Formats: sequence, C-alpha cells, structure tokens
Amino acid sequence: MKFLLSLSLCLSLSVYSFGQKTGTLSSKDQAIAEHFKTEYKKKNYKKFEGKITPKDTQVQFDDKIIFYDKSDKTIASLLKEGIIYPQLLTDYQMQKFLDETTDKTQKRFLKLQKDPRAGFDVNNVKLTSVKELSFANSNAKSKRFKITFKDNRIGSTILYLIELTNKSVKEDTPLEEFIKGSNLTYLDQVE
Repeated sequence: MKFLLSLSLCLSLSVYSFGQKTGTLSSKDQAIAEHFKTEYKKKNYKKFEGKITPKDTQVQFDDKIIFYDKSDKTIASLLKEGIIYPQLLTDYQMQKFLDETTDKTQKRFLKLQKDPRAGFDVNNVKLTSVKELSFANSNAKSKRFKITFKDNRIGSTILYLIELTNKSVKEDTPLEEFIKGSNLTYLDQVE
C-alpha cells in the first residue's frame, strides 16, 4: 500500500513539473505580445533614398545623425541598410501627433508654422539597444524587434517596436543576411 501511495505521489508531482512552461514572459513582454495582437497593422515603409555615410560610432543620413554602439552588428545593419533613419522617425512622430491630438488649436498652430516637421525633428539621437522579440515572431519571413533610442535634447528614452519582413529567406538565415534583404513593415512607439 505504501508503495502505491508513494508511486502515485511521485507521478502526480512529476506530471506537475513536466507540465510547467519553461519560458514564461515578463509583464513587459506580455504587454508587447498583447500590443502586436491588438494594435498591429502591416504597412510598407520605404528605405532611406539619400546619402548614407557610416562613420565610427554614427551613421549620417544626408544632414541627420544617429549614434550607435559599433559592437552591435544588428544596429549597424539596420542603420547602414537605411531601414531605420531620422527622417522616418520624424515623419512618424509628426503623424502620430496629428492622429492622436484632439486639440484643434495645436493642429492649426502646427499648420501655420513654416516647417511643421521641425518640432518633431529626430537628429543626434543614440540607438542604444535592439532586442529581437522571438516570442512575438509570427513566421520565418518576419522578425520583430524592440528598439531603444536615447534623445538627449529632451532627456528621455523612446521605445519603438518594429517588424522586418524578408520574403526570400529560409528558416536558418543569419540575422545580418535577413536584415540586408528586408523591408520595414511595422513601426510603433510604445510607452
């Protein structure tokens, strides 16, 4: 009888331990996964068409600059391929303001300015980290990332979620190769 009791106890405990998930998401990652489920709208963004000048720890896009850590090859690839660039983020910030602001006076004031984009200008920011969100990837032809920017002018950190799509890759394609042939298909700023 003791043997049966101990056997059933062992089996019940082992079933419980084998049934647990090994990779539970943090609350921030759960919020990101939920964000992609509820807010995701695929859109095709153009790559930068101007002059890209990579230097030691910065990449210059015409007259705008993004700084980065040169040891991070993912960041370097995103910038050098013209997937992420200051003018894209400036346009995104301005459109986000127009879409989300309900104050008509602010919108009118913005339209009266000579250069309405100037208030949203993204220049001399530092791209501090890029993290692939493997839990949020939907298939092998698209990869999702979390990008952190540091803007010293306003002393804040800005978090963007992006999705890159590359229709000509296989499952085992290295990340740098994936980025080279990819297009930006999603961009959103999260709080």
